This record gives sequence, structure tokens and C-alpha cells, in this order.
Amino acid sequence: MKIIGLTGGIATGKSTVAKMFSEAKIPLIDTDLIAKELLNKNLNGYQEVVEYFTEDILYNNKEINRKKLARIIYTNSKKREKLNSILHPKVKDTVLSEISRYNNLNYEIVVVDVPLLYESGFDSIVDDVIVVFTTKQLQMERLIDRDQITTEYAKLKIDAQTDIEEKVGRATYVIDNSSSILETKKQFNKILKEIEVN
Repeated sequence: MKIIGLTGGIATGKSTVAKMFSEAKIPLIDTDLIAKELLNKNLNGYQEVVEYFTEDILYNNKEINRKKLARIIYTNSKKREKLNSILHPKVKDTVLSEISRYNNLNYEIVVVDVPLLYESGFDSIVDDVIVVFTTKQLQMERLIDRDQITTEYAKLKIDAQTDIEEKVGRATYVIDNSSSILETKKQFNKILKEIEVN
């Protein structure tokens, strides 16, 4: 079985490409979704996160206020590293067991969608990496528009990740998502053919 890592920068269009894999009936393991679930009340990530960040990050119903937590970690790199050190090993364990499950079901390709693929060492568990990128200007515009945030906060979010050009330089395959969805789909189809053949 071939394991493909899918990554990119925030708001570069990785989710668009992830959807294309799903539409092609290729299993997709979404690490963002796994991380979000780990923060649900009564799950093993929740307790550790609340212990470190205190109950200040909680709503009245004791659920984690994710927007508040995000603002904390994007303005404090030490706290961001702490959150990652709590969640990444747990996410990786879940991913490995999902890969094993798909392998047992005889799938030939599985895609692991990881925003922080290089930053969290996920590149060591995949065979190839696809990086989705766009221009810095477009990335900034899309992020501000999508999250309804200020330019300053958008810059903090972008700067918290490895520079997109560095990711592009390390990738096996690259998808430029600066143009139309049709153009992105064309690049996707070409890469998928190559993956299936190799």
C-alpha cells in the first residue's frame, strides 16, 4: 500500500485537493479532524490541554473554546509547541492504526491529510508528499476572507507554519492552487495517474 502525505500552507487550498481524493474513492485520514476529536470532553487530549492552559479556555459547559485556544497558540510559540507536544503523538497513533486498518482492507493508496506534515515529523511515515500552494498574496486574502480576521492575525497564523516555498522544495508532487478549480483538478488527475502507475 502506498501512503501519500497531503499538506500545504493555511488557506492554500489543501481541503479542496483532499475533497478530490475523497471523490476519487481514495481513503483520506484527516489529522485536523482527529486533533479536534481529541479535544472533546472526556477524551485523552482534553484533560492534558485543560491542565496546561487552565479553565480559562473553557466555555461554561466545559467544552474547549477553540477560537480562544487558537488565539493563545498563534500569539505564543512556546504554548503552541506545548499543545503540539500533547496532541501530535496521539494523532500519530490514531493515524497509524487507521493506515493499518486500510491496509488490511487491501486499499492500494491511502492519503494522510496533515497541515503540519514536516513540522510534526509525519513525513517519516509517508511514501510521497503532495504540497498544495498558492501565492503569498492570495493565501493572505483567502485566510482573511475565510476566517474573517485581521491582516495581523492572518500573518501570525501563516508565520506559525514552515514557509510554503520550503515545503514546495521538499515535496514529491506540487499542486499550484492559484488559478481555477478546473486547473487544480487537472494537476490532481495528472499526479493521481503517476501515483497509481509508480
